[in-house]
Amino acid sequence: MAGHSGSGSTSTQTQTNKAQSNVIKTMILVCAFYVVTCSPDSMYYLLVNVANLPHSGIAHYVKTFILFMYICTNPFIYAAKFDPVRRVLLSMVICRKGSVQPAGGEQTLRVRTITVRPADERTRH
Repeated sequence: MAGHSGSGSTSTQTQTNKAQSNVIKTMILVCAFYVVTCSPDSMYYLLVNVANLPHSGIAHYVKTFILFMYICTNPFIYAAKFDPVRRVLLSMVICRKGSVQPAGGEQTLRVRTITVRPADERTRH
């Protein structure tokens, strides 16, 4: 029966493979970012405790800032890798370099505009 599967199963398998590769790429990016941002903290404590270096206030603040930077940017990494969020972010970018034209037709550019009304107008309607 496996040989009689329709063409829909191959497209589903392709989408599944693409989703899995996106998850793996995202996890590699997050892990690499974690290593880069958390290693100064580990190295600081290693040098202070093993090499008996004196505590430095500035070094403490720098390593704390780097750790907080990781904590704050981590959700943005996941959001930027999520396809619906990526589409909205790309639609917000108006200037694109060298877009590729479709093989047999015209290229259409859709621009999304967002209108924000002041708070007093929203409450009146």
